[in-house]
Amino acid sequence: MKKIVKIHIDGLECLAEKGTHLIDVARQNKIFIPYLCNIPGVEPAGSCRICTVKVNGRFMSACTTPVEDGMEVENDTDELNDIRKSIVEVLFVEGNHFCPSCEKSGNCILQALAYRFKIMVPRFPYRFPVREIDSSHPKIIKDHNRCVLCKRCIRAIKTEDGKSIFAFRSRGHKLEIGIDPELGDQLTDSMAQEAMDVCPVGSILRREQAFITPIGKRKYDNKPIGSDIEVNE
Repeated sequence: MKKIVKIHIDGLECLAEKGTHLIDVARQNKIFIPYLCNIPGVEPAGSCRICTVKVNGRFMSACTTPVEDGMEVENDTDELNDIRKSIVEVLFVEGNHFCPSCEKSGNCILQALAYRFKIMVPRFPYRFPVREIDSSHPKIIKDHNRCVLCKRCIRAIKTEDGKSIFAFRSRGHKLEIGIDPELGDQLTDSMAQEAMDVCPVGSILRREQAFITPIGKRKYDNKPIGSDIEVNE
């Protein structure tokens, strides 16, 4: 029998099974912790750090932190929200994100977080890196300009024997995520659609499927990110 523990998130008492990741406990209690790389039901990676919270006074990522009895968690504070805002700003200036012309606009988590944190002009200078758009695969287009290296595609899109279709290549500032050359042929139509859906930005697009949902009817067009979780919205 699993042990039930009690924690507090911004003063709200929450009960959960010991070992459950903090971000999942927050969801269960209608508390929104901003995130980018997390996928419910998939092993977390802690890549983006947008879900950074304070646990008993220490900075920790909510998606990789298992809950223990007596935890005191700070989530919605000016300090933490400014940290999250700065991370989102870095992701914008580090890549080439042109929201008005992006097929994922309205369904993009990065864009939705920018609206949530009221980002107008980033505090950091734009890099404008020169990156390619890989259209060599018959089922998807991979735009490296938009990729935020969150590893969602690597962790979620796998072959029947559990191997990742997507993989890292190169190192340092040249690091990028592409299709594994040996496993790319195993990418089915349904997997290509799942890859496009699981990507939080517009980096993975299934051919001829990008504009099925018209602008104005996309996920974040009418409701802000977190509104499906937060009890006060």
